[in-house]
Amino acid sequence: MGKPSFFAELKRRNVLRAAMLYIGAAWALSQGVAQLLPVFDFPNWVVRWFVIAAAIGFPFAMVFSWFYEWTPHGIQRESDVETDTSLTRETGKRMDRWIIAVLAIAVVLLLANVLVPHKNATSIPAATATTAIIGKSIAVLPLTNNSGDKDQQYFSDGLSENLIVTLSQFSGLKVIGRNSSFQFRDTKDDSRTIGIKLGVATLLEGSVQRAGDAVRISAELIRAADGSTIWTQRYDRPYKDLFKLQDEIAQSVAGALKAKLLAGEAAAVQTDRPPSSNLDAYTAYLQGNYLDAQSTEANLRLAIEQYTKATRLDPQYALAWASLSESAGRLAAGFLNGAEQKAFYAQSLDASNKALLLQPNLAAAHAAHAQALGFNFDWSGAETEFRRALQLAPGSTTGMEGLGLMASARGDPQQAIALTRQSIDSEPLRASGYLLLSRALASVGSTDEADKTIRKAISLAPQSGIFDAALVVIHVQRNDAAAALADAQRMLPGLWHDFALAMARQIGGDRASADAALKLLIDKNADGMAFQIAQVYALRRDPDNVFVWLDRAWDSRDPGIQFLLTDRFLLRYQHDPRFAAFCKKVGLPTTTTAKPLP
Repeated sequence: MGKPSFFAELKRRNVLRAAMLYIGAAWALSQGVAQLLPVFDFPNWVVRWFVIAAAIGFPFAMVFSWFYEWTPHGIQRESDVETDTSLTRETGKRMDRWIIAVLAIAVVLLLANVLVPHKNATSIPAATATTAIIGKSIAVLPLTNNSGDKDQQYFSDGLSENLIVTLSQFSGLKVIGRNSSFQFRDTKDDSRTIGIKLGVATLLEGSVQRAGDAVRISAELIRAADGSTIWTQRYDRPYKDLFKLQDEIAQSVAGALKAKLLAGEAAAVQTDRPPSSNLDAYTAYLQGNYLDAQSTEANLRLAIEQYTKATRLDPQYALAWASLSESAGRLAAGFLNGAEQKAFYAQSLDASNKALLLQPNLAAAHAAHAQALGFNFDWSGAETEFRRALQLAPGSTTGMEGLGLMASARGDPQQAIALTRQSIDSEPLRASGYLLLSRALASVGSTDEADKTIRKAISLAPQSGIFDAALVVIHVQRNDAAAALADAQRMLPGLWHDFALAMARQIGGDRASADAALKLLIDKNADGMAFQIAQVYALRRDPDNVFVWLDRAWDSRDPGIQFLLTDRFLLRYQHDPRFAAFCKKVGLPTTTTAKPLP
């Protein structure tokens, strides 16, 4: 009889069973340890080191199982056990039962981890909970206004924004943008939850108190995972030393995180300060920012007044000119029509040109100029300016989101999806980013993902009609009349409600209601929603009126035209000669990778 093979010997000595038992036990224990972490506030590296230790121990366990055997007298060397008294077969059967038991426990633990709700699970958005958290990452939470005067809120917000701008200058440091960080004003969430939602390892929080010519700022750098303090400091300074104080705080935070300033020819130092160091001009600029963030027509007009005041106090203040340009453009696009709209578009372009002339390396000036060019349908010029803004300020949310918008405009939704996802990484709670991403996803037929994405935007801005209308459009693309009508009817009154209801009614089977909803939309919103009216006519399969209203959209410089090549309703007519003629008139290509509806 020949010598048994090595594999046969492994089976005889139960080494293979020992391997399965070891791996199963290690897996079950790692599942248990992972689920106990939140209970005892253990850091995540505990599981990592447990797995590493188990991997190191594996070969030793296998060597042990080769040389030793379980017997009724205990563990003995395999060579010392007589063949006729060996119980390897009985031991094998016993190990089989252990393997089954261990694997069953592991499966139960895995299912419990997946199915049982965890603390804070419902408060962590799915889109950000899985975001990888890098070590050098920070969110500046809005500093608390301790001045006892709510009119000083602009000042504390302005200092918070300054820290965001300044910290963004440091290489390798991920800094969350204003829109996302400011979601946590007066929050009751703990540091760990905030860190997970924003995808950062550290948080900067504190308070501001301004009294006359004195400023007191308390700042604290916190480790998000456990809420421990990394660095804290209180500053009492004269108001006239505000800029020096801002630099001191930023340098201290960056030093604590071991971050270094950006270097290289492309990147340039970005600052929100007037070149003259005029504090009155800076105050007007901060007030403009505070008003602009409210995004209502009235507040945009007031913001323009404050930015104009800042440029009068310091005519060389490029950032104030750039901000004036952006507010004027958004006011025109979102709320105006006719002669007044054209006047504000012109003001927007003039102000951005002034900003570029004063400070050619200011990223905000290039971003503002890109927006102004986009509103004037200079697509290639806008794309060039967004790229330059991104070169000057790497990681700029505005630059990446703008490039994504331009990709959609020229009919490349896949690139738009990739760029918008990047912008969301630095602004994970910016609702407008999810709107742009949802539109791009829907344009390539990914309506399920588009649905989830727009619901994320709605959760962040529940009173914004444009997001609700986008959800209704997705329902319409799916031909889900009941869902479209239900969501449209739940919307607050306004132009987006009128549009959503008109779209929903077209697929409901009630022709009279469909006609009435379209007539209402035209009667109330013809001047401001020409592009959307063209969409409704495309849904109704009325190409003659589609092109009538597209021409009206061109005449009114409707910003909706930038979505022409990703709109699945209008793309039904991409082979109509009038479509190519319209594209040529507005400076767009005639090809697209978006998928038209049948």
